[in-house]
Amino acid sequence: MAYNIPSYVETIINSLEKTGYNAFLVGGSIRDIIIGKKPSDYDISTDAKPDEIKEVFKEFKTIEVGKKFGTIIVVQEEGAVEVTTFRREGEYKDGRRPEFVSFSKDIKEDLNRRDFTINAMAYNEKTGVIDPFGGKGNLENKIIKTVGNPENRFREDYLRIIRAVRFAAQLNFDIDEETYLACNKYKDFLLNISIERVRDELFKILLCEKPSNGIELLKDLGILKIFLPEIIPAIDFNQHNPHHDKDVYNHILCVLDNTPPVLQVRIGALFHDIGKPHTLTIDNEGVGHFYGHDKVGAEIVSEVLRRWKCSNELIEKVSTLVREHMTQHANYKEKGLKKLIARVGEDEIFNLLALQKADRSCSNEKADISSLLERENKIKDILYNKEAYNINQLDLDGRDILELGYKEGKIIGEILDYLLEQVMEKPDLNKKDLLIKNTLKKFPLK
Repeated sequence: MAYNIPSYVETIINSLEKTGYNAFLVGGSIRDIIIGKKPSDYDISTDAKPDEIKEVFKEFKTIEVGKKFGTIIVVQEEGAVEVTTFRREGEYKDGRRPEFVSFSKDIKEDLNRRDFTINAMAYNEKTGVIDPFGGKGNLENKIIKTVGNPENRFREDYLRIIRAVRFAAQLNFDIDEETYLACNKYKDFLLNISIERVRDELFKILLCEKPSNGIELLKDLGILKIFLPEIIPAIDFNQHNPHHDKDVYNHILCVLDNTPPVLQVRIGALFHDIGKPHTLTIDNEGVGHFYGHDKVGAEIVSEVLRRWKCSNELIEKVSTLVREHMTQHANYKEKGLKKLIARVGEDEIFNLLALQKADRSCSNEKADISSLLERENKIKDILYNKEAYNINQLDLDGRDILELGYKEGKIIGEILDYLLEQVMEKPDLNKKDLLIKNTLKKFPLK
C-alpha cells in the first residue's frame, strides 16, 4: 500500500538520514495511515540523540519539551513534529514511570516499550514497515492487544487499561481475550492513577463516533463502577412509562450515540437522566414520573465533574444542559424562548437543542422531534434579527435612566427588568425614545 506522508514530515526523516542517522515514522500515525484515516499528528523516532537532533535542525525552530527523555519538537510552517530518540526503559515501580530511561540504537527496542501492537509499528521509505509484534495483522483482525505480556504492560502504567477501552471504542475493535482478562484483573489499580489522566481518557471515549461501545466496555470491566458509580442505579431501571421503550441506562446510551461530538453535549447526554432513579413516583394508573430529575441530575453532574477536577466553565455548561433539558416539553412562545436563551446562553442554546432532539428521538420508535425543529428555527430567527433577550441588549442603560432624574438604587434594576419584559414581547419597542416614554409612564418621577 502507499504511505502518503506529508512533505514536511518527509523533510525531517530525509534530513536525519542524510546526516547518517536512522529515522522512522512511528506509532499512531502509522496505524491511522494503514486504516485509511488521516493522522492528527506525526511522531518520528531516530537513533540521533537530542543534541544531535537539534544540530541537524539548527536552521529550524526547535522546542525542548522532554529533552532528558529524548524528545525535541521541530517546528515548520505546515506543522510541528515530535522527534524522539530510540528509548529503552527500566522497570516500572509505581505503575506510572520507569526507574530509568536510556537511549538506544535499535528501533525494535523502542517499539518494544509501547503499549499496544497497533501502536508499535515503524515506517520509512527505505526500510518499509517494521512490525515486530503483529500490529498490522491485529489491525486487519480489528483486535486491541498489548505488546508482550498484558499484565506486565498494565503494571507499567495502569492507565493503559482505559486506553485499551478507548482504542477499542474509537476503532470499533475487540479487545484480545488475554488483554481483556488482564484489564479486569488490574482495574482497581486505576485508583492509583491521577484522576486528570483518567478523565482525559474518559472524555476521549465520550467523543468517539459511537461512545456507547466504550461505556459498555467500561461497565463490563467494572471500571464504570469505580469512576462513575452514580450511573449504576440507571442500569436495568424500568421507567414504567409508555413514552419510553428502554430502561434509563440504555436510553442514556442511545442519546449519547445520537448527539454531536461536542464534549459538554456528550457529558450532558451521559448525565441528563442520571437523576431518574432518585425521583421515580408511580401514579394510580401505574405510570412512572420523574419530577425534578433534571435538577437532581444537574447537582449530580456538578459533583462528579468537580471530583474529576474539571474546569468551572465546563461544569457550568454541562450542569446547565442537564438542568434545562426538560424544557423541550414547555410550550414556549417567543418571550419564553428568549428567556431560555438568556438562561442557557447564545453559545450553548443549539447544544441544548441537540441534546433535546437526541433525548426525544431515543424515547420510543414513534418519537416526533418536529416541534423541536420548529423551535430551533424560531431561535435562529430571534438571533438573526438581534431581538433582545438580555438587559445589555436594550437601547437604553442605567446611565440613561439616571439622566432622566431617577435616583440610584433598586429602582434602576426594576425599570430595566420591566423594559426587557416589554421588549421581549414587542421587539419594535427597543428604541431609546420609546423606552424612555414607557419608563416615565410606568415609573412616573415624583
